[in-house]
Amino acid sequence: MPACVPARAAEPNPTERAHSPHSPPPTGARRFRIAGADVSASIAVFLIALPLSLGIALATGAPLQAGLVAAAVGGLVAGRIGGSPLQVSGPAAGLTVVTADLIQRYGWRATCAITILAGLAQLGLGCLRVARGALAVSPAIVHGMLAGIGVTIAVAQLHIVLGGTPLSSVPDNLRALPAQLAHTRPAAVSVSVLTLALLLLWPRLPGPTGRLLRKVPAALVAVAGATAAAALTGLHLPKVDLPSWSNHALAGLPEGSALGLVAAVLTITLVCSVQSLLGAVAVDKLVARREGASTQVGRSDLDRELLGQGAANIVSGSLGGLPIAGVAVRSSANVNAGAVSRNSTMLHGVLVVFATLLLVPVLELIPLASLAALVMAVGIQMVSLNHIRTVTRHREVWVYAVTTLGVVCLGVLQGVALGIATAVGVALHRLTRTRITHEEREGVHHVHVRGQLTFLAVPRLSRALHLVPHGADTVVELDGSFMDHAAYETLQDWQKTHTARGGTVEITGRHPGTRISEPQASTGCRCRPWTPWRNHQCERPQSAPHSESNPDGSERGESDPTGTSGASGHELARGISAFQRNTAPLVRSELARLAREGQRPSQLFLTCADSRLVTSMITSSGPGDLFVVRNVGNLVPRPGEESGDDSVSAAIEYAVDVLRVRSITVCGHSGCGAMQALLGSEPGSTRTPLERWLRHGLPSLERIRNDSVPWGGLAGREAEDAVEQLCLTNVVQQLEHLRAHESVARALTKGTLELHGMYFHVGEAEAYLLTDADGEHVFDRVWEADLTA
Repeated sequence: MPACVPARAAEPNPTERAHSPHSPPPTGARRFRIAGADVSASIAVFLIALPLSLGIALATGAPLQAGLVAAAVGGLVAGRIGGSPLQVSGPAAGLTVVTADLIQRYGWRATCAITILAGLAQLGLGCLRVARGALAVSPAIVHGMLAGIGVTIAVAQLHIVLGGTPLSSVPDNLRALPAQLAHTRPAAVSVSVLTLALLLLWPRLPGPTGRLLRKVPAALVAVAGATAAAALTGLHLPKVDLPSWSNHALAGLPEGSALGLVAAVLTITLVCSVQSLLGAVAVDKLVARREGASTQVGRSDLDRELLGQGAANIVSGSLGGLPIAGVAVRSSANVNAGAVSRNSTMLHGVLVVFATLLLVPVLELIPLASLAALVMAVGIQMVSLNHIRTVTRHREVWVYAVTTLGVVCLGVLQGVALGIATAVGVALHRLTRTRITHEEREGVHHVHVRGQLTFLAVPRLSRALHLVPHGADTVVELDGSFMDHAAYETLQDWQKTHTARGGTVEITGRHPGTRISEPQASTGCRCRPWTPWRNHQCERPQSAPHSESNPDGSERGESDPTGTSGASGHELARGISAFQRNTAPLVRSELARLAREGQRPSQLFLTCADSRLVTSMITSSGPGDLFVVRNVGNLVPRPGEESGDDSVSAAIEYAVDVLRVRSITVCGHSGCGAMQALLGSEPGSTRTPLERWLRHGLPSLERIRNDSVPWGGLAGREAEDAVEQLCLTNVVQQLEHLRAHESVARALTKGTLELHGMYFHVGEAEAYLLTDADGEHVFDRVWEADLTA
């Protein structure tokens, strides 16, 4: 053993200080390594990018080499500098219409210069750190913009598929379509049909062999198959023509009106930035959903991504390439292929460079009709039925439709502007659509406000309030989620005047901030009615002499200087005392009635034992309303399983057969510790009581791993992480377990029982109800569903 050197014997040099004293000294320079997953992912992305880049260049009317330049620069520059490690950038179908319009208006060299200026604008936006602001654009506008671009691409490429040449706009192309159909070229149509057939059928190959073959991208198979068929049959068709790099056109100074050039730069900047940023967010969700990844991939830095896209556009424009943006198809392929770092994106760019230099004779065999069919299919896919269902469910179909039609008929920038104007108009309409009614029931005047209460509704509110006679008992129901300061003051002033004249006012509402009618306590207590849910004790204005406060806010005196003995019991006693003093007088008569008549709950509410889930609070229920069953993970053991605990089955049978409840609700919640434990559990582990109980949640775990079975999802956004996805899916799975119980199945057959799924997000204080639309289990916000009812 070597002797230990005393710490003070010598001062290590900086190189030695950088290494652990227990590790051997470095033997040489650190070797650069690329993970095998990145290599395989880069090949998969390259095989998709190569035909798509050529097809998009063909659709824009740019030199075909411009698509390859943009693909290479997108991989190398945006891949190295960008903030989304796994997003793949390059020529995007969403930029096809914009680029084609610029080429026709200003020429190719001027379009390259506009691309450079757009890149500079992106760099400026990235330095200003405004990337998050782009995500504030309504998804209906973004989806509508992409759908409009998709329609434009599909209609234009249809002419090439039929053997003709597209015109400059969608209306012109539609008017020219009958004449084009009359002069169809059979050779072009046959190659295009073969390409589309391979695109459609290749991902559906059955069996183990099909599963192996499906690893080859369908786009590559379609173009390669059509090319081979055209070559073997000797069809004479226009093919890819890659001119010599010595004749490749580079950027030149644009000519035209300054206003038109500014609009062109803004359009490229807008479309590139929004598509790239939304793509980065989508990639983060794909990475979070991916299972079994041994290497953690960091979340996207959106400002850095904007800088990377700007730098890539500057380089691409300077080298005579197409505008660049994040591409959804290639990015999803990169993630699904198992990429773990930005090396896969950069390596795909290197492969594009090699193909451009070495595979020119092969690329020049590809028929243009095959590339046109490929791009037409991409355009059709941009009109997503799932997006249409989503915007329809959120009542934004008008925004989507106006944006789509605007892009198709007028252009991208004009269509987006129309979409933004429509979105603002819809928001103002919703804000002003407030219904205020007044009615008298059993001597009590009810003023019901449905919708958002803003200054625009103050005149109608005042008219309704003045219909209430002096001295009358009044209930004001605020059935909305927002009330501004003008409405607040109007309501508060009327309340003070009405109570001063002998009347009573009770104001109820959904949002805690709208409860403005609570009287000030005369005892000096500053608690509001909702503070007990925060686990607070009443805070007095002045503590007793020589007393201190515990960390939880409760007082401790000199008799217990540590504040540890009996703290929980003291808090419990204070809570009971507060109930006897404040709440018991209000509920005593109701509890006496329930004691005489017995319980008659209308619902069985099965939820988790988590202490943050207060069933009476989130359901606005009281004594006798709910028959509550709580357990770890809100699990429902399937009948016939040996669980060692029949309490849940017994409660279900008692609630359905004896109490005859009309509905059963399974309620999950965010941050469920049981679901976290289930995700981290070892297969077959049943050593502890908790592990034995959690095995009833294993079907939920299997469900999220089975793509053929519908999960549970939140409306408007994806699940935050795997735990939330499991929490949502567990509710859906436990409802299926519930249907297997004999008493439940019998009541469902008779139509006397309903089943509901519910999810409560603790951090947002937001409740969601399960809906089943088109076979998809979706949790929608309860208050939104109620407002639209």
